Amino acid sequence: MDAAALHATLLALDTHIDIPWPSGPDFFADSPRDQTGRRVDLPKMRAGGMKAGCFAAYVPQGPRTPDGWGAASTRALAMLDAINAMGRDGSARVASTADAIEAAHRDGATAIIPAVENGHAMGEDLGLLGAFRAKGARYLTLTHNGHNALADSSNPRKDLGDAETLHGGLSELGREAVGELNRLGMLVDISHVSKQAALQAAMLSRTPVLATHSCVRALCDVPRNVDDLMLDALRDCEGMVNITAVPSFVRPGGRGDGVTVSDYVDHIDYVVKRCGLAHVGISSDFDGGGGFSGWRDASESGNLTAELVRRGYGAAEIAALWGGNFLRLLRRAEEAADAG
Repeated sequence: MDAAALHATLLALDTHIDIPWPSGPDFFADSPRDQTGRRVDLPKMRAGGMKAGCFAAYVPQGPRTPDGWGAASTRALAMLDAINAMGRDGSARVASTADAIEAAHRDGATAIIPAVENGHAMGEDLGLLGAFRAKGARYLTLTHNGHNALADSSNPRKDLGDAETLHGGLSELGREAVGELNRLGMLVDISHVSKQAALQAAMLSRTPVLATHSCVRALCDVPRNVDDLMLDALRDCEGMVNITAVPSFVRPGGRGDGVTVSDYVDHIDYVVKRCGLAHVGISSDFDGGGGFSGWRDASESGNLTAELVRRGYGAAEIAALWGGNFLRLLRRAEEAADAG
């Protein structure tokens, strides 16, 4: 099988990409491949055959106070506006449904899929989830580093006064947020979330839950990764984990030049063997810490397809890993929202 020819046909979709904030290189310009540039821009996506990406309005954890929540929501809404502006010309378009993403691919346009990272962005106001969805957001990562009003994080922040746990998993507000996300057709993302909160979310959600940017803890034992029990819960709720390219999550103590595409695909293989191919996908966390030798930026995305071909994956399987599985989850969320 010709890996390059196959990759050119794929709807290759990266489920988690950060954006520079509050300013940075233009998305439409090919910025330098160093610390002054960005790892994902439109020219790099096109060069690497990356046809779609979920771009996250990332909000760092701050004080759980009215002022802290107000600043977080203001930032998230402004970042969603910036992500929407990335679809301002015909070569890229905002696509917030599975059908729209596929239509963009057929038309030769790059699909921009908004998302929100960290439930701190909504503070204690469930109504903000509707505002995020109105700006195209398709998933909410429940936490980041540090506990918030919704859930416990896998990485408590001592500098914010966090104990090991705050809620014992999801808070009551967090449980309500899961229900509201289901109603809105937004996916529940458990990357960064504590094990207990992740298991509770998988049990509670009416639609499949996913980890949009995590690795396998059995292969790299860090709190941010998903362990076997969490993988089983994602499988049982018909969800998935999208393997991330953050080097220290791929290999213990990993740094960019010391981590390879082969190391990354080992995590895909593990999930396929334990849970099945339907429960794993691909993400980079580019411009948020992702990138390693062979996949330093979006322009090198074809190297993953080449490694998957080398390991014996077929064309339909690779298409599922590169986005088909994620699109299935989007459709499940859309169907549940339509059904009320």
